[in-house]
Amino acid sequence: MNGTIKTLVRDRKFGFISREGVEKDLFFHSADLSGVEFDDVKEGDKVAFEVVEGPKGPAAKNVTRE
Repeated sequence: MNGTIKTLVRDRKFGFISREGVEKDLFFHSADLSGVEFDDVKEGDKVAFEVVEGPKGPAAKNVTRE
């Protein structure tokens, strides 16, 4: 799937990804990034990812910057 980084919480190393046509944003943790460091991503970056079922609902894994 594809989306855009909407929010980053730098001090806790997680963020949320918005998807077009889907109201609920997806959580991701810095450990879910692939090929890019958390400090190198910014809000508005386009990303590709897999959706998995996390402990609090759908979450993004294997997040790569496009």
